[in-house]
Amino acid sequence: MMDQAEALRNLVKQQELHEEGRTTRVVTVTSGKGGVGKSNFSLNFALSLQRLGKKVLVFDADIGMANIDVLMGVSSTYNLYHLLKQEKTIWEIVQEGPEGINFIAGGSGFRDLMDLSAEQLDLFTEEISKLHGKYDIILFDTGAGLSKETVKFITAAQETIVVTTPEPTSITDAYALIKMVKGMDLDVQFKLVVNRATDYREGKQTADKISLVTERFLQSNLPHLGILPDDPNVSKAVKRQIPFTVAYPGTEASVAIDRIARYFLEISQQPVSNSGIKGFLHKMFRLSR
Repeated sequence: MMDQAEALRNLVKQQELHEEGRTTRVVTVTSGKGGVGKSNFSLNFALSLQRLGKKVLVFDADIGMANIDVLMGVSSTYNLYHLLKQEKTIWEIVQEGPEGINFIAGGSGFRDLMDLSAEQLDLFTEEISKLHGKYDIILFDTGAGLSKETVKFITAAQETIVVTTPEPTSITDAYALIKMVKGMDLDVQFKLVVNRATDYREGKQTADKISLVTERFLQSNLPHLGILPDDPNVSKAVKRQIPFTVAYPGTEASVAIDRIARYFLEISQQPVSNSGIKGFLHKMFRLSR
């Protein structure tokens, strides 16, 4: 009869084999302007993906406005700064939020990320590369707008989700961001989410409008991932510092984001590069120098 120690060894071995075969997808979430609910989307989208059986890490890359931990009501002990200063390892800055979701908090460390010495860069890359194979999806919640740091995250990732709202300024800024990145002649796969739509019709009209100009003037396809309604329970959850899919699982927004997560996985079945996080880091720092 198998003893407990042997059973544990077999379990660890099976987990290691699973991780060796796991392809880590690197996805960025961004927006043309602030205030569209991007970080709230990132967090609840990650939770929805995890409920669908995916192992997800949320990486708060919103320079200067990092707030993923605040949305969860979690006090972050360590962040990227501690890794850059070699005070903590990558596993010590990975923290746990609601429903066991893993996240890395943002912080002043990101301001130093583009100015590392060659030695620091090697150490940083070595640590971050350890995430490869440990997660199915690493979700980078970037800053809003056209900052150089945000553009580097977008252009290095395998795919980017752009969050917009039906407001004219949000639509204009979302298109401007896509146009600028496409103008760099880089193969970035954009997908669109419309947030805070009064109803499905308004959300669909917004998505169609952006897709039409993107196809017409940039000769680029822009798939719609879905539409999130303007649900009052979302703001209630923010005030409570609880993700809305946790606080109000049956509300309209929670049902909609679950649908978006399912559709994202459905259309993401095509083969992707096995380079994962390592390829992401290579492209990011190549573009930054």
